[in-house]
This record gives sequence, C-alpha cells and structure tokens, in this order.
Amino acid sequence: MLDIRLIRENPQEVKDRLTARAGGAAVAALIDEVLACDESRRQAETEKQRLQSERNRLSKEIGQRKRAGEDTSETEALVKGFASELADWETAAERADVRQRELLLGIPNMPHDGCPVGHSAEENPEVRTWGRKPEFAFTPKDHVVLGTTLGMLDFESATKITGSAFVVYRGAGARLERALINFLLDVHTEGHGYTEVLPPYLIHADSLVGTGQLPKFADQIYACPEDGLYLAPTAEVPVTNLHREELIKHEQLPINYVAYTPCFRREAGAAGVGTRGLIRMHQFDKVELVKITTPETSMDELERLTGHAESILQQLGLHYRVIELCTGDIGFGSTKTYDIEVWAPGQNSYLEVSSCSCFGDYQARRMNLRFKDAETGKNRFPHTLNGSGTALARLYVALLETYQREDGSILLPEVLRPYVKSLEIGGA
Repeated sequence: MLDIRLIRENPQEVKDRLTARAGGAAVAALIDEVLACDESRRQAETEKQRLQSERNRLSKEIGQRKRAGEDTSETEALVKGFASELADWETAAERADVRQRELLLGIPNMPHDGCPVGHSAEENPEVRTWGRKPEFAFTPKDHVVLGTTLGMLDFESATKITGSAFVVYRGAGARLERALINFLLDVHTEGHGYTEVLPPYLIHADSLVGTGQLPKFADQIYACPEDGLYLAPTAEVPVTNLHREELIKHEQLPINYVAYTPCFRREAGAAGVGTRGLIRMHQFDKVELVKITTPETSMDELERLTGHAESILQQLGLHYRVIELCTGDIGFGSTKTYDIEVWAPGQNSYLEVSSCSCFGDYQARRMNLRFKDAETGKNRFPHTLNGSGTALARLYVALLETYQREDGSILLPEVLRPYVKSLEIGGA
C-alpha cells in the first residue's frame, strides 16, 4: 500500500510513476479520488475535534456556572445537541477512511527509480546468462513423452480424480520431486543461511490482503468460503505474514526464511497459454525465499536473493538467463523484479522458474509490520522481498528435457544422486 503522505505531498510524481505501468493511466486517475477521500476524512476529523473541544469547553463552563448558582439549562441543551452532529461527522470520517483504504489497496506499487521503462514483456532487458544450451545428436523429446513413457508422470489418473492441469507423480517421478524439494531446502538452509519454516497451507483473507493478492487477484485463488479460508497461492503469503502486526527489533534484520509448500492457483484466463504437461498447473510444489530488511539494504538483499535462486540452477547444470522486468510488465506489488528463466530443450524455449522481487514498504504497510530504528528510535516500515528458490514443476521439466538420452532415459546431475539414490532413471 502506498504512503498516503507521499500521495498527499507529491501527487504528480506518484501519478507519473504509476502511469509507466501497464494500464497505469487508469490507476493514476485513482490518485485524485484518494486525495478527495483524504480531504473529506481530514475535514470530518477536524470538525469532529472542533465540536468535541467546544463540548468540553461548555461542559466545564456549565460546572462553573452551576457552582455559582446560575441557570445552565440553555447551555446544557446546546451541549446535548452536539451528540447528533458529532455522530454525523464521525460516520463521515469512518466512511471516507474505509473508502480511502479500499482505493489504496487497489493501487499497485510504484516501480523503482531504476526499473527499466517499457510497455510489455518484449521490452524486458536481459541482465545475464549462465551456461549454454545443451546440444543433442537426436531430436529431444518433451517432458510429457519422457515422463509418461518412464512411468513418472500420470496425467490421466489426475484428470480422473480431480480434473485437467493436475498430475500424479509415480515411482521414480515421485522420488525425484521429493528429492528436488529436499535438495533446495538443504542448499538454502545450509548454504545460504535461511531459516526453514513449514507454514499452514490454508490462510485467511487478512494474510492475502497483507501481501497484495487480495482484493486484486481474487479470481486466481481457491476459496473455502464456509470456513473463510483460502488455499495458499504461494508460500510468500503465510511466511511474510508471520510478522504481520508486529514491531520487530532493528537487530533482527534481515530476517531470512525458506519454506516448501504446494501452491494452488486457478489460473483463470490462462487456458491454452503454455498449458501442456507440467508447465502451467493448478497445483505445484515450490520452495520460496522470503526476506525482511531495512529500507537501506533492500536492493543489496534483492541481488543476494536472486543469486541464491540462480545457484540452484548452476548446481544442477541448467542453462538459464536473468531478465529484469520493465515498468509495463512488473507485478502488482513489486517495485523491482528479476525473472530467472531456465532453458527447456523439449519446449525449445525458456521457462520462468523464479521471480525475485523487492516490494519496498508496500506489503509492510498493508500488514502493519514495523521495526524500531536503532539510531532514531522511531518505528519504521521494513522492506519485504521474496523469490522462488525455485518453482518445482518447470524445474522438473528442464531437468528431464536437459538430461534425457537418446533411449529416453534420464541421466541425473551429480548433486541429485544422493537424494534420488540413483545415477539415472529408466536406464538399462
């Protein structure tokens, strides 16, 4: 959520930066409505305080006059009449405050000053690449053919028990998925110093509002309305909300968490868009990295977080590229984002496996998460960051397709062999 003081003091700057976003012109127009609500709220609060002050003054005067034996009936009637007017101003202030918050929750974050300007994903600049695209002496198969032939992936059974865009991992396929989860958690806890947490997979609306999924993305989230709960779309939500409504100490920062969760997304409107096999699922596994930092260190921490996600692909020997999202493609709550895209030979394309973002104080304001500054003693909003470290489904795709052999078997990378307890899958 944007700082209302920033909007009040620099409305044109806020509008200009929001306009750089996709559809930003319409969003920027909401700033005027926010300012109108803010003015109405402040006016109502001022009138309420004025009346309260006048009522207190008159009440004191009544006491003094009564002690002097004077008739105060007329003044008492005037004081009683204030009650209705006070209630009206209080109602007006509350309504303006509620409407202002509704508007603020629907306004995206402002892109960082250094965010590249662009209109769409086609204008995202490539930051760096690692490794080379693998070369084959045969035509590489895609993961669907490889996985189903080896008995690792069963889409038919998943459709029978649930529906499309789900999968049953079987045998070596299930073992490989579990191996990847454990490998990722070990790397981030033992190698990068993150604290592992295992949060609930069901969350309430306040948590989703806190990280920005609600109200904007309500159509993407699976809901259990009778319980007032939602299936977590990503571990970012429950993990970041661990410190919602808290005042933490400066010396606790940065806080670094890693969590494995299944993720649940309706993917509304995504039919036909890269949906084959594991590439776009309603349920998929993910290991998520979350950081809470001081504002002064958040950009450095974003670079570290991105590097930690990249290290997974490097250890697995997978070719990838890093792109920075431009203003026209950046996510709703993010101020700066790097996407990591791994090469999948069977798709002949790159697949996003991690989106590493800094949200500034946008989420912290929504969650009322603060820290006490060590130097000034003032309460400040920290910056929050997160990134997949990584998403498992597309990583799984890249692994099968990169390490396939001509006979359809999979030669596993060295680092996974202790977890899978095998050199290969499907070999003679």
